[in-house]
Amino acid sequence: MDSNGLSDPYVKFRLGHQKYKSKIMPKTLNPQWREQFDFHLYEERGGIIDITAWDKDAGKRDDFIGRCQVDLSALSREQTHKLELQLEEGEGRLVLLVTLTASATVSISDLSVSSLEDQKEREEILKRYSPLRIFHNLKDVGFLQVKVIRAEGLMVADVTGKSDPFCVVELNNDRLLTHTVYKNLNPEWNKVFTFNIKDIHSVLEVTVYDEDRDRSADFLGKVAIPLLSIQNGEQKAYVLKNKQLTGPTKGVIYLEIDVIFNAVKASLRTLIPKEQKYIEEENRLSKQLLLRNFIRMKRCVMVLVNAAYYVNSCLDWDSPPRSLAAFVLFLFVVWNFELYMIPLVLLLLLTWNYFLIISGKDNRQHDTVVEDMLEDEEEEDDKDDKDSEKKGFINKIYAIQEVCISVQNILDEVASFGERIKNTFNWTVPFLSWLAIIALCVFTVILYFIPLRYIVLVWGINKFTKKLRSPYAIDNNELLDFLSRVPSDVQVVQYQELKPDPSHSPCKRKKNNLG
Repeated sequence: MDSNGLSDPYVKFRLGHQKYKSKIMPKTLNPQWREQFDFHLYEERGGIIDITAWDKDAGKRDDFIGRCQVDLSALSREQTHKLELQLEEGEGRLVLLVTLTASATVSISDLSVSSLEDQKEREEILKRYSPLRIFHNLKDVGFLQVKVIRAEGLMVADVTGKSDPFCVVELNNDRLLTHTVYKNLNPEWNKVFTFNIKDIHSVLEVTVYDEDRDRSADFLGKVAIPLLSIQNGEQKAYVLKNKQLTGPTKGVIYLEIDVIFNAVKASLRTLIPKEQKYIEEENRLSKQLLLRNFIRMKRCVMVLVNAAYYVNSCLDWDSPPRSLAAFVLFLFVVWNFELYMIPLVLLLLLTWNYFLIISGKDNRQHDTVVEDMLEDEEEEDDKDDKDSEKKGFINKIYAIQEVCISVQNILDEVASFGERIKNTFNWTVPFLSWLAIIALCVFTVILYFIPLRYIVLVWGINKFTKKLRSPYAIDNNELLDFLSRVPSDVQVVQYQELKPDPSHSPCKRKKNNLG
């Protein structure tokens, strides 16, 4: 589709109202995406998945490559089908693996029909996720029940001085809605939502919107709750936050949440790729976001720079006692060094931080810098909303904008990587830090008893034969998959729970496109 004889293809899928989009594969006519998408098929008779292939063009409309369909009613259940579909209205074919499987993944019911209230059903759920059923359906990690009870003191969104609020509950790509309560700032929904948990490190998002019949819904507030931070069976009032989850907006929402999961399955699931959330806003260029990501990356780099300065000061004998101690330690470590000492040192660092925390000598600092940057970004977003009618110069030079967005995202990834390593050792998520301790213990024992050549041999054989054993396996790196579950400093700020504060009561109207 391009003048260089190549394309930048991506694929769109649609099943009813469910829509997904693959990643873009640059400069290729034979792309391999290796991505997985989960659709919910509610009709017994099956359905049609509409698939279209497109070529990404910067600064102009994307080129249409071709289309095809998958008739799910023609496929047998509980079996993986390899489909090679010829593209209509174009050239080439798509290779898909499609599996239809029975699942009770999501459901909505009234408060009186709660799954966990029925003792027999509760025991059945507890049995399903008991430690004895570790190897039964490894993808089914746990069960989540969310009771959306009511909200109070919501923002006024209509000229009548009222709102027409409804609630959207999301867990990864599962998305359910309550009914709308018309002309009410203190709505009661009394609905129960249930989800199957595929990743215990997922974040539950509950968003309140105001329904508008003739235009997109107005945003009223949102909360994001990591599943591992939930206290079972406790009805809590959550302060609603703004779109960026950086500060409070008007109103609170009352939720009661229960999480039941198998810890071993959850740990194993941590080492495989994280499910991507496909219903997300497009990346946008923001001066404040670019500056924030630059400062975050600079803080990570400065840790290495300060460490280098410290080592250099020891070599320059700026402090003779410290340099003498460092010299003796250097001689001792080099003379006695064994490979198993590397994970052992990391293990000792994790243990040291753990004892510091439980003894009350917590060395973790509250990250006000990130909070301030996020608040500045929110102010810029509000300014962008007001000036959305004005087409600035930057909107006319798409190529430069895409480069800037790429730089912005790379800075975010590098900064997040450093922050996640730090937060692992700081016990920000205890479940993950305990998992790291277990893994480091295992690595230390393996490196102590097994020669390195055998370890490298097993690793190499596994890597070389992986594609032969499983040709359509999704590539992954276990260490990066683990770190992807650790929140960055920005996410820590976004997920922290706010206490009601009467001084924070913005009443300006904010909009967000629900689709």
